[in-house]
Amino acid sequence: MNEWSTPPVQASNPTLVVLGFRRQIVYHLHFWALIAVAPLVMVQWNQGNGLLALLLLVFSLNAVLVMALLHWRNLYFGRGWGFVALAVICSAYSTVINGHAGLYWAYPAIAAVFFLLSLREACITAIVFIAVMAVVAFNIFPEADFWRILFSLALTSIFVLVFAWLVGRQQTELTRIATTDPLTGCLNRSQLADILNSQIQMRERYERVSSLVLMDLDHFKGINDRWGHVAGDEVLQEVVIRIKRRLRDSDQLFRIGGEEFMIVLPETRQKDAETLTQQLLTSFSAGPFRENIPITASAGVTEVVKGETWSTWLNRADQALYAAKSQGRNRLVSMRGAATISGDASKTGEMTSLP
Repeated sequence: MNEWSTPPVQASNPTLVVLGFRRQIVYHLHFWALIAVAPLVMVQWNQGNGLLALLLLVFSLNAVLVMALLHWRNLYFGRGWGFVALAVICSAYSTVINGHAGLYWAYPAIAAVFFLLSLREACITAIVFIAVMAVVAFNIFPEADFWRILFSLALTSIFVLVFAWLVGRQQTELTRIATTDPLTGCLNRSQLADILNSQIQMRERYERVSSLVLMDLDHFKGINDRWGHVAGDEVLQEVVIRIKRRLRDSDQLFRIGGEEFMIVLPETRQKDAETLTQQLLTSFSAGPFRENIPITASAGVTEVVKGETWSTWLNRADQALYAAKSQGRNRLVSMRGAATISGDASKTGEMTSLP
């Protein structure tokens, strides 16, 4: 999915929601800048400032191109650099030929920098912008005006920098909260479809296999009833710790239900996924949890099949988990992928049960 595409009204992926809002900010900045600048093309032309009129025309055309590509192609042309570069040049040159009347445009321009570029890029650009305007102001304004211009531009940059930094931190924190389970720190369902789809695309494009593990703690309700919900929560946290000890950095762990977990294993054949899952089940049953609480788990394992959807892949893992529970729990069932796929139907392949 293109990161600049507009997410659905009720998008499930918070990261895409944030990107969608950023897309709107970029679009509106270019739109209102176009509304403000386009009439000045003729104004400057009529005043005999042909070069400035040409620069403003290029600025306006860049804004139109950015908006058009965002709207119809979901592409962000220039990644903001066209706007920024032209804004710096136009503001500086307009100040040279128009004095204070040109200087006023430097303030909205320098604020826009922090909304269009990354924070690091914006800081560097703002320093360059202020330096350029300082040179211009020093040469055409009295010394008192020079210092006012220098400090007012610097303060404007600092204020917008602090705002952009705080908004960025807030977006990062809100995305983290929205995408993780607060009790265990695992990923939640909000990113499930996107992550599974990414593994399917790797299978389609590069023949890279991935495996999926669904795991459910056996008779967990009995733990809550006997030892209490606080003890149950601590057991879930310890389960996650034991699982993460055996996972790689590229593996992803989800909590998708009360006591149900999903593990996505990129670049992993089904046989290797079976070995890992068996080790995890053994680690649960071998060592008691808080207050000597015994824990066992059931698991379903399956490998992605070329040509299937993420829901089909997940459903096959769910069928394997259900089979493990039906066969007495405390075991894993490994279900081979569909031999053929026609529409929504599939022929189930080999199923292996490991106690």
